[in-house]
Amino acid sequence: MKKLILATAIAASFVSTVARAEDAKPDNELSFNAAVVSDYRYRGLTQTRFDPALQVGADYTHNPTGLYAGTWLTNIKWIKDAGALTGTDTKGNVEWDIYGGKRGDIGGGFTYDVGGLYYYYPGNTLANAGLKNANTFELYGQIGYGPGYFKYSQSLTNLFGAVNSKYSQYYDLGANFETFYGVMLGLHVGHQNVRGNPNEASYTDWKIGLSKTFDEVAGITLGVAYVGTDMKDGFATTPASDGAKNVGKNGVVVSISKTF
Repeated sequence: MKKLILATAIAASFVSTVARAEDAKPDNELSFNAAVVSDYRYRGLTQTRFDPALQVGADYTHNPTGLYAGTWLTNIKWIKDAGALTGTDTKGNVEWDIYGGKRGDIGGGFTYDVGGLYYYYPGNTLANAGLKNANTFELYGQIGYGPGYFKYSQSLTNLFGAVNSKYSQYYDLGANFETFYGVMLGLHVGHQNVRGNPNEASYTDWKIGLSKTFDEVAGITLGVAYVGTDMKDGFATTPASDGAKNVGKNGVVVSISKTF
């Protein structure tokens, strides 16, 4: 049971969405973004117990240097779920990301993006569930070529409350292609390594997504993605009151977003 609780707390702290902060690509100097998603997934795992999320953010880029900074907020449920699994009261229903870095061209068609991302969960009491504070800081570096990229992230703190998980790593390989009629095809596979925890706490996730921006409809972007992981049933779950569902089970995520 203790292993299950730990894994669920780790699992429920990740996802991948259209407007996700670390994937934001602002134009010019200042931009804002807003999105509604049918399920907030990060690194393949639900953060909202498969329920919808409202997400907003802002980005600033200094074009001559490639320096950028931004912030992003969303509702979550995973911290409360961690408490429910241990029979304790835990608080924390908002994720607030703050990030900054530098991107640019290396030459020969290669690009780079390096920076840091702080995941802040205001007023969270995850420690009540026998874990650590949920707040997490990661450094990341990305190399891109054409439509493809490889990104590496490493936590400099405990990873989303997991005990003794400092320096955990995430590997992200993907590509984004324009296909027909302006439809974008996004492919992704990633692997989360959680240090200081059983091998079962580490897992692989994937995503296949399609999106299209409709300029004639106020520039709204519609997206649909099939997301999944190799996390086994019964290892990391939502609370029993929700049917103890695998937080990394395969599923479809629908989104509507706009950048302005």
